[in-house]
Amino acid sequence: MAAVSATAGLLSVDVDPAEATKGEEGDSLQNGKPTVVLVHGAFADSSSWNDVIKQLKRHGYPVVAAANPLRGLTGDAAHIKSLLASIAGPVVLVGHSYGGAVITNAAHGSDQVKALVYIAAFIPDKDESADDLAKRFPGSSLADALRPVPCTLPDGSPGVDLYIDQDRFHHQFAADVHPYTTNLMAATQRPVTVAALEEASGEPAWKTIPSWSLVAGEDLNIPREAQMFMARRAESHMVVIHSSHAASVSHPGDVADIIERAARSVR
Repeated sequence: MAAVSATAGLLSVDVDPAEATKGEEGDSLQNGKPTVVLVHGAFADSSSWNDVIKQLKRHGYPVVAAANPLRGLTGDAAHIKSLLASIAGPVVLVGHSYGGAVITNAAHGSDQVKALVYIAAFIPDKDESADDLAKRFPGSSLADALRPVPCTLPDGSPGVDLYIDQDRFHHQFAADVHPYTTNLMAATQRPVTVAALEEASGEPAWKTIPSWSLVAGEDLNIPREAQMFMARRAESHMVVIHSSHAASVSHPGDVADIIERAARSVR
């Protein structure tokens, strides 16, 4: 049992390690379905998966929507890897946008992650960065929509955070989402550091773990051609839809469907 006490106005929770992997993960072991771990990308947060989670939950899948720090690729991948270590049973690991680079590194060497799913995502090979891949194919207008803000990196050194200018967010990120929703998304967006986008990837997990890729055909962040090149190189099971970069918000059914397709492959 978890012991809870209040001292000097502070809440303290002591968790029995034996209890730490119960809950969603316990459900996974009982119903035979893998846990789906969702990793958001830059300029988004975990709430971008909300409608996808609803469908997955209705179909009996345990789900964890991770908070991606967006500070640096190595550190972000380590953060997700530590979350995976807390989950009992097999995992389907899903990444959107820059989150694709994160899951590519977080799942490397994992016996637990049985399938990778990329949603309008970067799928880097070793020594490639998201920035490299974004510039390799024409068609992205992201650079013109960005607003840089000075920040302090986790190691204390100066860095730069990138936001999408709120006035341009709807067109750039989510043109097929209602403006009321994109106004909220623009205000709550999580910035990514320049360092994270420029950091080279390590050995990719997709070389040893089967993958699925949903390509957003109307994407203005990562061009369709770039997504298709990366998906084919990874030998992913690929689906192309008419979607903006915010596929999990505008087409949650399609996103949930490809995740379930990957999950059904797990034995």
